[in-house]
Amino acid sequence: MTSDPTTSSVTDHFGPSGLPSPRESRLSETLVALADSLVDDFDVVDLLTMLAERCVEVLDVSAAGLMLAAPDGDLRVVAWSSDEMRLLEIFELESEEGPCLDCYRSGDPVVNQALATASVRWPRFAPAAIAAGFRSAHALPMRLRRNVIGALNLFRVNEGMLGPSDVVAAQALADVATIAILQNRASTEAQLLNDQLQHALDSRIVLEQAKGMVAEHEGIDLGESFNRLRTFARRRNFLLADVATRVVDGSLTFSEVSRG
Repeated sequence: MTSDPTTSSVTDHFGPSGLPSPRESRLSETLVALADSLVDDFDVVDLLTMLAERCVEVLDVSAAGLMLAAPDGDLRVVAWSSDEMRLLEIFELESEEGPCLDCYRSGDPVVNQALATASVRWPRFAPAAIAAGFRSAHALPMRLRRNVIGALNLFRVNEGMLGPSDVVAAQALADVATIAILQNRASTEAQLLNDQLQHALDSRIVLEQAKGMVAEHEGIDLGESFNRLRTFARRRNFLLADVATRVVDGSLTFSEVSRG
């Protein structure tokens, strides 16, 4: 962390030997860890928890948390650097006000908001955050183009501004995490689509088998066989694929199907 809240000195980035400082090395490690998730399966909660913890390590902040939008559009707390941070984020959602919510709704950063002067903007949240020991709040959008999926919440126990380099670094971390999450979602959705397609193909094969078996046993054509299978399924509120499977494995007799 920097001693000057508004600027970063050269030694924050490079030590006397000209090598990257521990802070910059840790930031690089974090970016690499986030980038690794772009090419491998990963646990989203574990990834975001690591991100929250690393923010406290490499940025001039005291606590960090992340919220992601659920399928219904409402934000959910998914990661935090401490239990106190988790409770404050939950209160932020319950009170329906705070930096993370403003950031998510607008898609724009909320930076260097002094909590002592935020009682008008956040009449319930600001006092709660101050009572928790924080003095300033910041939030960066988790956004890719126009798609905002959540926000990164950052708090400081000291007054003063978050330095420009820290703001840039925090947004970079949020951006890489966003790309990882969206890519994972796309991959999961593609796999789900493939699974659904394969299931449909497999079900069709079984259905054709069942149609042929019923038609041969009952001495009817395939069209009539299909109608009997479908009628049986509809009257009993069964899936057609399940009825076909039972015919093929022998757990459903031909006479039962024909009776409808």
